[in-house]
Amino acid sequence: MEISDVISNVNIYGLEEAVKGSKYPMATDLNKLNSDITKTVGSLAGSEPGSGHDQFLTGITVQFDLTCTNKMWVEAERYRFLYFISSQSTMHRMTRFDLDKQYIEYVDPRIIEIMKEKVAEYNKMLAENPNDPQLPKKYLEVLYSNPAGFKITAKMITNYRQLKTIYRQRRNHRLPEWHAFCDWVETLPYSEWLTGKSE
Repeated sequence: MEISDVISNVNIYGLEEAVKGSKYPMATDLNKLNSDITKTVGSLAGSEPGSGHDQFLTGITVQFDLTCTNKMWVEAERYRFLYFISSQSTMHRMTRFDLDKQYIEYVDPRIIEIMKEKVAEYNKMLAENPNDPQLPKKYLEVLYSNPAGFKITAKMITNYRQLKTIYRQRRNHRLPEWHAFCDWVETLPYSEWLTGKSE
């Protein structure tokens, strides 16, 4: 799985200001501070996750589109500082997606065919009688039958400190989407702060 299959539309904000802020603890005159990357900045960034010494990484904001399956979304939601700005909705649009494009290669084709049948049945009922009392039940059948290999995209916001944690926890995960995510982290400016790898 390629990075572009999972991550797109990346924007990074606040890097220079966060670096400058990392120097506050040892400063007496804040007007003399700059955003130069010093050895101390690198040392703070490279400190152990959770130690608190890398706090300035929280000030480097990253916005991006994340496209992944239900399986990965469930795992991503455990991160406290990985926020959804907005996302595609299966609740609102499940019967409108092109199912041939939404499922990853690991979904059994027989399951995809069942989903297509369920969606077609629902859409036919809706077209013939929008007031059919069975429609809500049929929609729930579609929602709950949808396999974990269904992809949706969300606009996300996080920070370097959270990416550092995610990278170290997910680098060797079983899901190929996490591999692509971590490959992307390695492409970010000063990625060595997040990965622990040398430039």
